[in-house]
Amino acid sequence: MNTAVVPFPLVAATPRAWVDAAALRLPELLLDHASCEKKAASTAIALMFSYAEDRPLATRLSRLAREELRHFEQVDALIRELGIEHIRLGPGRYAANLRRAARAAEPSRKLDLLLLSALIEARSCERFRLLAPALAGPVAHLYASLEVSEARHFEIYLGFAEKHARRHGDLAWRSRLEDLAELEGRLATEPDPQFRFHSGPPTASTAP
Repeated sequence: MNTAVVPFPLVAATPRAWVDAAALRLPELLLDHASCEKKAASTAIALMFSYAEDRPLATRLSRLAREELRHFEQVDALIRELGIEHIRLGPGRYAANLRRAARAAEPSRKLDLLLLSALIEARSCERFRLLAPALAGPVAHLYASLEVSEARHFEIYLGFAEKHARRHGDLAWRSRLEDLAELEGRLATEPDPQFRFHSGPPTASTAP
């Protein structure tokens, strides 16, 4: 696992091999990124429905969902500007494995969903930061702007996770975050059979 310094709450840095692959696989990168922005909005809306009694959460996530959809529109516009043909990419292992880690019983499930959302948002922001100098032209500009505009998303989820945990006697939320971050780090850094926005570096069989 990459041991470079990474921002909290991540525990592992994106490998350089992933960044190098992204520069060579721009259509896949942008198509999957557009999908990720829609999924991020969907996650926020799903949490609003699942925990409708939490009015502060619903209010904040409604704004976050709008931001994610606006970012989808920006990525989608760039895809069209670059003449990239739209193809449907299958799901990668990253999100599927993280979702399976969420516990089923409340109040632990809500905690896990918030912590997992924080980790995904933090990974996205780290990759925006790495992609901006590695790419060129409007694509580089897009990722530089997204790093700024999404910088607080993971903090929003973490803040609500901590508040939820404290309302229920702490729920050992810090140790739970460490466990989930370790899983997230493996998924984001170990060789991956598919190249995706949140994947690990591609294996030899999937290298361009």
